[in-house]
This record gives sequence, C-alpha cells and structure tokens, in this order.
Amino acid sequence: MILQFSIYQVFIATKNISIQNKTFTLTNQRAAFWQKEKALILSDLHIGKTAHFRKNGIALANHIMKSDLERLSALIEYFQPEKFIVVGDLLHAGDNSDVDEFCIWKNRYPDIQFYLIEGNHDRISKTLEEKLCFNHKSEFLEIEDITFIHDFDSIKSGFQITGHIHPGIVLNSAVKNIRLPCFALSSNQLLLPAFSEFTGLDTKNLPKKSTFFVFTDAEIYEI
Repeated sequence: MILQFSIYQVFIATKNISIQNKTFTLTNQRAAFWQKEKALILSDLHIGKTAHFRKNGIALANHIMKSDLERLSALIEYFQPEKFIVVGDLLHAGDNSDVDEFCIWKNRYPDIQFYLIEGNHDRISKTLEEKLCFNHKSEFLEIEDITFIHDFDSIKSGFQITGHIHPGIVLNSAVKNIRLPCFALSSNQLLLPAFSEFTGLDTKNLPKKSTFFVFTDAEIYEI
C-alpha cells in the first residue's frame, strides 16, 4: 500500500518492507524510517558539494542543498523521528558555507538525536565535529541485529544497511531509457539511495539477487 503526504511542497509516497521481521518504511524522498526505533535513516547528503564547486570556479546556486533540507524537514514533520541515522557521507569536502547553513537548519530540531556513520567523504576535524554536535559518530552502528555501515562489509555477518553506491535503475522503453534512483533489498543488505539530488546514479554495481524499489517525485514501486 502506498500512502501519500504533502508538506513544504514535497510529496511523500511510502512503502513498508520487512527486514529481519522488523517493519521499515521506504519513501520516494530518498530516506527510510524504522518505526520501532523512531529513526529516520538516510545516506549521502554530501553537504557542501555546491559550495565546493563554487570555490573551484563552477557557478552553482545553493538552492540544491536548500531543496534537500526542505525534503528532510518534510520527512521530519511526517514521521516525527527521535533520531537521525546518517549512513555516511554527510559532508562532501569538509567545512564550508553550506555546512554553516546545514548547522542553522539542524538547530531547528534540538530534540532529535544525531548519529553519523562515517563515510569516505566525512573528513571531520575535532572543531568541525563540535560544530555539528553529533550524539554519536563511528565507523558503524549496531542496533539489535542490524548493522549500519557506509559501504557493505563482506567480512561482517548479519544484515547491513548501507549507502555509498548511489543506486539507480534503467527502465527501458521504445521511446527513451529512463534512469531512476532506487533502494535495493537483498537477503543481507538494504542499499539506500543518495539523499542529495545532486549526485550521479550507479546502475551497474548493485547487489545481486535484489528487489528494487524505484521511485519518482510522486510514487514508489517494486520491480
């Protein structure tokens, strides 16, 4: 069943799945929700990417990040989470003006616990860590029998929720091939889409034997 919700001019469609006998809610806004833990789970925000491009002479408006944060605010209003779990690559290139804007946004939600699983882009100094005010920062996080880690670790046993890949699917048609972001669910992994819309899509390095949950601005569906 797909539920729909509109706020901040953001349209949220949802789909429930079962992982390790636990219910998770996937959304077309690039995040998942774990009701039991009241946790909003997302990956690859890449905060600071547009500012990094501007610093290097590529003129990009910062509305991209503002749009990402607007979607995140809509998800907070919808799910009322008690914690964020960011599965890596919160940042893109260290500290810059976009990080300042993110911190201002984050301060609107002081009661939400903030967990960061470090990704390959998360080069965070002690000063920057204090600025971001994490409640928890580590290379991985275990809750019950689920491990949150940025990139899938084949050595670890059990179920993993990961990011890093920026998964996407190509839908073929007689008129045009369409590339869409997706979640990928296999027997031992839920691969999250990149939360930021300012990212590419990897359509080749996806987990084998997966079910894909593809989404658009208006819907989410299983293939």
